[in-house]
Amino acid sequence: MGCVNFRVIATILLVGFYHQTCFVESVPNTTVLITQCNNGVYANGDPFGISVAYVVDDLESATPFRQGYVYRNISPYPNAFAYGEANCNQSLNGLDCGTCLGAAKKAMLSSCVSRIGARSGLVDCSMRFSVYNILNE
Repeated sequence: MGCVNFRVIATILLVGFYHQTCFVESVPNTTVLITQCNNGVYANGDPFGISVAYVVDDLESATPFRQGYVYRNISPYPNAFAYGEANCNQSLNGLDCGTCLGAAKKAMLSSCVSRIGARSGLVDCSMRFSVYNILNE
């Protein structure tokens, strides 16, 4: 009888521990600390705009799946390359990293319309893009 009770109690404790460790939520802090825009602009209809859209969308969707939540990319369009970089606080889970990067993208693109480079730094993540190669920095 004592052995059965021990097994039941041990099972309940293990299930409770598993539940707490597997369903831990972290809420990303999306407070914008800084947004910077390059002074240079590109014209409406310039192919660079397509490259920027590709780069920032890829940063937002791919970074949460990269080890260490750090990702750099380049647009695949040779007539107007755009370069990008994003990272998240490693204490976030992947979903929250994506949420934070969505907020970073929104802050950056709404503040830096048609700029050839921009960055936004939030408490838990950052994102930037540029017409200049930033991949080797």
